[in-house]
Amino acid sequence: MIQTKLRGMGVALITPFKEDENIDFSALGRMVDFILQNNADFLCVLGTTAETPTLTEEEKQQVKKFVIERVNGEVPILLGVGGNNTKAIVDALKQDDYTGVDAILSVAPYYNKPSQEGIYQHFKAISEATNLPIVLYNVPGRTGVNMTADTTLRIARDFKNVVAIKEASGDITQMDDIIKNKPDNFDVISGDDGITFPLITLGAVGVISVIGNAFPREFSRMTRLALKGDYEHALAIHHKFTELFKLLFVDGNPAGVKSILSVMGMIKNKLRLPLIPTRITTYEAIRKVLNELNIKY
Repeated sequence: MIQTKLRGMGVALITPFKEDENIDFSALGRMVDFILQNNADFLCVLGTTAETPTLTEEEKQQVKKFVIERVNGEVPILLGVGGNNTKAIVDALKQDDYTGVDAILSVAPYYNKPSQEGIYQHFKAISEATNLPIVLYNVPGRTGVNMTADTTLRIARDFKNVVAIKEASGDITQMDDIIKNKPDNFDVISGDDGITFPLITLGAVGVISVIGNAFPREFSRMTRLALKGDYEHALAIHHKFTELFKLLFVDGNPAGVKSILSVMGMIKNKLRLPLIPTRITTYEAIRKVLNELNIKY
């Protein structure tokens, strides 16, 4: 079953750019190799962290093809296929090639602000358009609407190919409600690095991580220890990163993690507008924390 594969630490893969803002495929290859060599359990491709809204359709296809070939079946691939135009997503699911894709991640519709019934009907249409396993994505801070626990559970019960939710509502009570009442064939995955540890203690099965781009070995170790019930050692790693969790998002995502990766020499510190690199003050604070962490690869 796919939901048992999407356990542990998945990495929400960034898209590296050159100075001229073209995709840096050699850096992307380095990133994929680095993440796989340091114990990531799966990859999330073309999600929010990939700056997908600023990629052309041709670029998205190029990234998908490149990553699938580079991973070569080593770990599952979760592909972002979402939006606020239900028909366009349904058409893409029916027409595009998903060879090498293990599951799709589909965000709750943004900007339109649909009702809970509208969200349910949206995911009903997506579920019926594909045989691929589907992971829901609830991130009200970006979409403008919260998918409630009741709606999530209704979708989970009604559509067997909906296998999990990436929960980034920030509402622990809501997440706990889903974990407590979900069907057996449905999992909860943290969508927020900072609450991964507490969420796993409640019954979540892992995380789709931003910080995992830079620290896959440490963060996958924290996740695995927590899943095994070794909360003492998992908590020690969690606390090591708490300051970095805050710095990662203070100037927006993926500006924080891209600045970390540039300090590490992995990529150029380049984003596409309307996103811009972190402020100098944030950048220096990140450098200071990295020096204190003293993690060697």
